Amino acid sequence: MTRLATCLLAAAFLAAALPAAAQEKDDYYYPPIGSEEVFERDLTGTPPAERAIRVNFITQITKAQLESPKIPRFAIFAKGGEAEHMIIVALDDEVFATLYRARAVMAQLTANARSTDFFQRTNLATSATWFDLAKILGFRDIVISDGRTWSHRVVLK
Repeated sequence: MTRLATCLLAAAFLAAALPAAAQEKDDYYYPPIGSEEVFERDLTGTPPAERAIRVNFITQITKAQLESPKIPRFAIFAKGGEAEHMIIVALDDEVFATLYRARAVMAQLTANARSTDFFQRTNLATSATWFDLAKILGFRDIVISDGRTWSHRVVLK
């Protein structure tokens, strides 16, 4: 009986450790990435951004979503040791039904991002796109996913 209890206890510890290990994998929050593109544009003269600025940016966008009377249709968050990976995952089956719809949401997010503190202090608030803004903030990439069948990575160079 002691051997069985020891095995069950060991299995419980291993099961508890699995979610933590899974979080380090790319596909923990979204399906495997099926397509990728590179966004490359140089906006010189932008101030350097550090982890705290990226986290604050994501927090402001999320706060605006949650304060809206409408239910959020996607989640946006930063991952990585320096919060350098932006992840945007649909929370319903319609908003990112296609990559084209997801791109439309990225265009719409540009307007929201321009109202954040960081971009109000720069001269780029009226000209930069969502991808530009993410790059300026120091994100290395953006993964966009319907949370069900597809994921697309935008590498920011």
